[in-house]
Formats: sequence, C-alpha cells, structure tokens
Amino acid sequence: MRRGAGFRAGTRLVCAVVAAALAASCGGSEQQRAGKVILNRGSDTMINVAQAWAEAYAKAAPDVSVEVAGGGSGVGIAALIDGTVQMANSSRPMKSGEREAARKARGADPVQTVTGYDALAVYVHKDNPLNGLTLSQMKALFAESGAVERWSDLGISHPACKRDRIIRISRQSSSGTYDFFREVALGKTDFKLGTLELNGSKEVVELVAHTPCAIGYSGMGYATPGVKALAIAPSDTAAAVAPTLSTTLDRTYPIARPLYVYTIGEPSGETKRYMDWILSPAGQAIVQAVGYVPLKRADGEAHP
Repeated sequence: MRRGAGFRAGTRLVCAVVAAALAASCGGSEQQRAGKVILNRGSDTMINVAQAWAEAYAKAAPDVSVEVAGGGSGVGIAALIDGTVQMANSSRPMKSGEREAARKARGADPVQTVTGYDALAVYVHKDNPLNGLTLSQMKALFAESGAVERWSDLGISHPACKRDRIIRISRQSSSGTYDFFREVALGKTDFKLGTLELNGSKEVVELVAHTPCAIGYSGMGYATPGVKALAIAPSDTAAAVAPTLSTTLDRTYPIARPLYVYTIGEPSGETKRYMDWILSPAGQAIVQAVGYVPLKRADGEAHP
C-alpha cells in the first residue's frame, strides 16, 4: 500500500488541506492568545493527526491553544481519569476497569467520540517477496505458542535473510495498537519472547524499512515507500484483502478499527467547540490527508 506516501508527503498534503480549509481564518498570532488551553494526550497512532488538528485549529481559533502529547492510548486514558487532560486519544475502546475508575475519580461517565477509521497494517520490507497472510498465519508468527519462526515456514524464499530468521516488531504494552492487535490477531495470547517493542508507530515502520528480515504492525497512515503493507485473509479459505479506504469502511479488511477521542462527560465550552471542529469538513479533511479514513465522504455524506 502506498496510500499517504509516508509522513513527509502526508505532511505536505496536510499543509495544503489546512491552507485551503482555513484561508479565511488565518489571522491571529501567539501574542493574541488569551490563554485558553485544551490538553490532549494519548494514542501514538493518532499523534500525527492530533498535531495536524491542533496546528490547523490555531488558525481557526487563534485564542485557543491545543497542546498534544503521545505516550499511548493507555497513558492518555490514565491522564483523562486523573484530570490532567480534557481529551484522550485512543486507538482502542476504553476498558471496563478504566470506565469504572473514571466514574469514581471524576464523578461522570467517559464519553466516546469516533473521529475517523484506521486499517492496522502489517508491514514488511519493500523487497520482501511475501504479499499476504491469513489471520491464523499471523498468530503462528507473532504468538508465543506459534510455530512460525522462519520465512520459509510461510512458503517463501527471502534472499535478503541469509539465516531465514524473522525479526518481529511490536508496539509497547501501553499502546492501544498493541492491545487491538493482540486481541484481534493473536486471540489475546502473549507475543513470542524476543519480539522487539517500540514506543511509536512511526518507529515501527522506520525499523521495518531499514531491516529486510523484519515484520511489524502500525497504522495505515504511517506507510512509506520503504515498506509494503500485506493483504490479510480473515480465514484460511478466504481471499486476502489489502488495507485501503474502501476495505476499511466495508469491514472486509479484518483488522480495521475506529479512532476515538474520549472526554469525561459530554464535552462543553472550548473542548466542545474543538470537538465539533474535528468532526467538521475541515477536521475530517485532515484525517484523510494524513492517511486515515474520514467519517464522511468528500460530498459531505456519511460513509455507509
């Protein structure tokens, strides 16, 4: 998959989208800010889109500063429960224990808002001859009890890997991407010992791009020319499906997911105005510009 053409190309596209969407409201400067601050933390999968939203909103609402940090979905949700942020980005649903902790600590239920969609892509080096996997093969490759240890176990000859060994790359355990992949692809079993855990989605893709024997998973928006996204088959008898906008929306790609923003109770005040802007055509154009799937089509209608 070449959708987004990598972070740098995606950044150029974001700038173009922001300029077009907000040309009429680009007044204001740091000196004009009135000190209104929205703190937003969480998913590293969503960090690029969250930063792009914040930068664009600074032009749409010059008196508001949106401060964005990553750390993983679990870190963002913990900060929301602690009351140190108003918004938590998450690439997985909140867990029941987290919801209960929020109710006890904050006296209100967390509210979930879907802001876009992502296909969790499985990446290999661009020169890897492998083109697809079944979910059962992926479990055999990543799960601790799995039998797949070598590229030849998948029926391919990988000339760049003289020892035929597979290097597995994962996200860290506080990541929503880690939780989602572990649940959907591994059936909630643990990863194999020796799997490398990295802190960021971008770092996973960069390491795969520079390591011919590696395989890892990350959001579809992080694709670069140095990697190849594998088609995934939901069963051993089904056709493999590539991660694209259409297969994410029609749910034929088996490891697609929503991208969430959580607040404590319904958002209000500046937080509500910002959330409304994220869901507006300007905010959703940025979702698509960074390589994810927006809630609505270009004609403004909701995707089916």
